Amino acid sequence: MSPAENRTAPRLPSPSPPNSGSPHGGAEGNADAGAPLDGSPELLRAAFRRHPAGVAVITARGSRLAGFTATSLTSVSAEPPLVSFGVGTASSSWPVIAEAEHVGVHLLGEHQRELAGTFARGGADRFAPPTRWREGPEGVPLLESVPVWLVCRVVARVPAGDHRVVVAEVVAGDPAGPGRPLVHHDGRYNALRD
Repeated sequence: MSPAENRTAPRLPSPSPPNSGSPHGGAEGNADAGAPLDGSPELLRAAFRRHPAGVAVITARGSRLAGFTATSLTSVSAEPPLVSFGVGTASSSWPVIAEAEHVGVHLLGEHQRELAGTFARGGADRFAPPTRWREGPEGVPLLESVPVWLVCRVVARVPAGDHRVVVAEVVAGDPAGPGRPLVHHDGRYNALRD
C-alpha cells in the first residue's frame, strides 16, 4: 500500500478490561488486547499505519513518464535477484507500469521527504523541477541523490484485489548513494533512529 493510499485510520475500540474468568484474560492472556475487529480495508490501513516501512519511488517510461511512492517494496529472491511492489490499478501510474518492460526502483534517504511527498501526491508533475533525474539503463528515469537505485525487468504482474503485485528482476543498480534510509510510519515520513 502506498502512502498516498493511506487514509486516516479509524478510531479503534478501546481495549476491554481483562476478564479473569476467561481463559484468555488475566495473567495468562493479553490484558492489553482489544476486541478483535472483522477484516476490512479500515482495519488493514490501521494495522499498517503501525508497521514501519522503507520508502521507495518506482519510475517507468512509456507514452509518458510515470512514478509513485511505494512502501510495499520487498526483496523476493536472490537467485535470480527479484523484487516486488504493489501498485493500485486506479493510480495514474498503472497504465505505464502495465506496459513497461523495465522499471526504476529508488530507495529514498531521510533527506528526501519532499521527494517522497511529490511522488505520493496525485496530480503533481512529479518529474518537474525541483525533482532531479536522468535517463538510466533501458531508458528508465533515475532519480538523483538516492541511497540506492535499481533498474529491473518486469517478469510478472499478479492480480491482487484492487492492486497488481509487480515482480521484477534486477538488471543494474548502485547501492552506494548518499544518506540514511527514509521510513514511513503512522502516516509520516521519519528518519531511521538507532
